[in-house]
Amino acid sequence: MPAIQETHFSFPGQTGYYKGKVRDVYSFANQPGGPLLVMIASDRISAFDVVLPRPIPYKGQVLNQTAAHFLAATADIVPNWLIDVPDPNVSVGRACEPYPVEMVVRGYLAGHAWRTYRDGGRELCGVTLPDGLRESEKLPTPIVTPTTKAHEGHDEDISREAIISSGLVSEAAYSQLETYALALFERGSQMALDRGLILVDTKYEFGRIGDTIYLIDEVHTPDSSRYYYVDGYAARLAAGEAQKQLSKEFVREWLIANNFQGKDGQTIPTMSDEWINQISARYIELYETVTGQAFTLTDEGDANARVEKAILAYLEKSVHSF
Repeated sequence: MPAIQETHFSFPGQTGYYKGKVRDVYSFANQPGGPLLVMIASDRISAFDVVLPRPIPYKGQVLNQTAAHFLAATADIVPNWLIDVPDPNVSVGRACEPYPVEMVVRGYLAGHAWRTYRDGGRELCGVTLPDGLRESEKLPTPIVTPTTKAHEGHDEDISREAIISSGLVSEAAYSQLETYALALFERGSQMALDRGLILVDTKYEFGRIGDTIYLIDEVHTPDSSRYYYVDGYAARLAAGEAQKQLSKEFVREWLIANNFQGKDGQTIPTMSDEWINQISARYIELYETVTGQAFTLTDEGDANARVEKAILAYLEKSVHSF
C-alpha cells in the first residue's frame, strides 16, 4: 500500500513551506483571490509528541476527508478556511492569521481533566468543577479549557482571564471564539449521537482575515477529539470501568505496552508490517464510523506523484472562490 511519509515539492508561485508533525503546508501569498495554503495530510503518525518512524497507509486520507466532512457540516455556524479538496490527501484554503490559543471544549470528565480532578484539583483553566464527579461522567454543562499553541513540545493550559489580560486575544474576540467553540461542540455532539457516539472533548483552532473569524485546521477528527460509544456507556460508568473509545488511543496503548512514552532514553518499538496494516484498518474504521460514509481507497500509482499532480492542476486554475 502506498504512503506519503514526507513531501518536498516546489510549486510555481510558492512563497513558503512548513512541516508539522503530520502535515506539510505550502504557502502561496500572491494568488488572485488572496493568500492560499495548500495542506497535505501525510501518513505520518505521532504519539507522545513524537513522530513514529513508519507511515500509516491511508491515514492522511482519513483525517483530511473527515475534517472536510465536518467543516462542510458546520459552515453555517462559522466560516472556515477550506476552499477545496483537490485530492484525498490535500486541502486548499484561505491563509488566515491564527489566534495563539486552542479552544478545548470538554463535555465529559476525561483525559487531562480527569487526571487533574483525580489528584485533587477542582479548577481547570479558571473553570471550577463540582465535587463528586467520576471519570467519564458528563459535566453539568460543556466547558472551555483553552491552551496556548506551542510550536514545539506541549501546549499549556491557560485561563480566559490570562488570555485577555496578557493581550493574547482581545476580550471581544475571545468571547466570539468561545461562542463559536460551544456551538460547534453542540453540533458535533448531535452528529456523534446520530452515529451512536458521544463527543467527549475536542479542540478548535481559529484564525482571522481582517475582522472575520474563520475556523481552521481539522475538526472533530479522531486525532483531535475523543469519542465514546453510546452503547454500554452507562453500564461502564456505573461499574467504574474504562469506556470504549473511538480515537487513536489504541496506538498510545500499544506504545506504552512496549515501554515507550516519549521519554528521554526510550526507544520507539519496531512496528511490524502486520501492526502497520492493523493501524491502517482501524483508521478506515474510524472514518466510516464517525462520518457514516464508506471509505474509498485511493492507491493508484505513486502517492506523492498523484498529490503533486493534483496540486499543480489546482494552481493552474485562475479563479478561486472565496
